[in-house]
Amino acid sequence: MNRTWLRTWFFIVFVLGLNACSNNSVKDLRDKNASDASLLQSQDSASQNNYKVPTQYGTFIKPGELEPAVDFWRKTYSLWHRSEVAVHDDRYMDVIYEVFVLPGDVAESLTSEQKNIVSQRREFWKNQLSVLEAKVRNNESLNANERQIIAKLTHNGRQINHVVAGASERIRSQRGTLERFKKGLDISQGYDRQFRKIFKEAGLPEDLAFLPHVESSFQFYAKSSAGAVGMWQFTKSGAQTFMPDNNKVDLRLDPVASAVGAANYLKHAYKKLGDWPAAITSYNHGIGGMKRAQNQVGRDFVQIVDTYNGPAFGFASRNYYAQFLAAREIASNPRQYFP
Repeated sequence: MNRTWLRTWFFIVFVLGLNACSNNSVKDLRDKNASDASLLQSQDSASQNNYKVPTQYGTFIKPGELEPAVDFWRKTYSLWHRSEVAVHDDRYMDVIYEVFVLPGDVAESLTSEQKNIVSQRREFWKNQLSVLEAKVRNNESLNANERQIIAKLTHNGRQINHVVAGASERIRSQRGTLERFKKGLDISQGYDRQFRKIFKEAGLPEDLAFLPHVESSFQFYAKSSAGAVGMWQFTKSGAQTFMPDNNKVDLRLDPVASAVGAANYLKHAYKKLGDWPAAITSYNHGIGGMKRAQNQVGRDFVQIVDTYNGPAFGFASRNYYAQFLAAREIASNPRQYFP
């Protein structure tokens, strides 16, 4: 009688232990504040959509859904020269219609003729996709080239009617920046140790030292259309807040002082937003902008990228974190990409 009771007791404990392990593994992949039912439902839905388990880059998560964007920026930084231009879909970053080479000598800035060529290729693909949209909408037969375009658009299980609609308005071109990125790598060698020390002493991940690859390619005198200046691209108001100086000196052209300012900013952003994808993206979109995105869409960063349509949250903001991951990957192992 006692042995039978003991066997039954051990069996119950064993089953409960299995259930506990199963529930914990699900929670590791989902929002810890969600209910158990929501967790299981999310997992089922994700597996139906070819969900990839997020991989971890130190403290910077890389959800599988962001891999097409990360790969696109890897190519931009390390594969495509500045003479090469990719024509692509600005939402589905794995959809690249062509990569063409500009004629003549191609400098950092394009000539009027070269700009016209880029514009003409974008217009060509816009017309091609407009015709394709109409054919799909009217259920007309497609030629071989159109079927190839459909194959690109529907890759990874995307639904044809959903992805083809509006494709002509999502056309974008991107020049390669291989030469610029390599130059940035050379410059960064003189600052990497110092920048890492600044972030480490601030209690932040040291790899935030790679952020200028996205902001300025480590160019000292970089200036944006919004008035941001220097290697770390601070505006005047941002500099006054995060690297104030009693002597009223503009420290934005000082890479080290700006790195301290960036550490102050990113520490503040992380406290406000709660995760690195949002905090890093706020470097482009602002803390208030990312807070609005979280309030509207939720804390799932992939959902923010896919569905948030707030003011000024355009291509640059959607791609900023993916750019950082790509730059970090290349700068961490430059010989693999520039042998």
